[in-house]
Amino acid sequence: MLLARGSGDDPDRWLWTLAAVALYAVITYGLTYRARVRRGSAHPARDAVRDLKDREDPQSPRQRYVSRLIMLGGALVVGLSIALASGPLRIVVAGLTGAATVIGWAYYDFRTSRRTPAPQ
Repeated sequence: MLLARGSGDDPDRWLWTLAAVALYAVITYGLTYRARVRRGSAHPARDAVRDLKDREDPQSPRQRYVSRLIMLGGALVVGLSIALASGPLRIVVAGLTGAATVIGWAYYDFRTSRRTPAPQ
């Protein structure tokens, strides 16, 4: 019966991971949308989705390394905050530190991505 269980103790681990990925996507879309509005795009929502979909320009090795370090550092900070907190405070602290690190990661990736001019 022990073999039938999952590999992790926390069944909500996938939910937390999906929430982090969704938060990253929403923040990246919001930053791209805001940039398109500031550049005077005629259809900023559509152009922002297209920018997210058309990210074919790879990051430089240095930018990719820093992005992965931010991601790993954020995971470590969230893990430490979970280890140090207990009870209902654990959920609040994990959510806040996770959101802060994902926001930082998305902002770094947005700021270092190659810019495309607004269509005329």
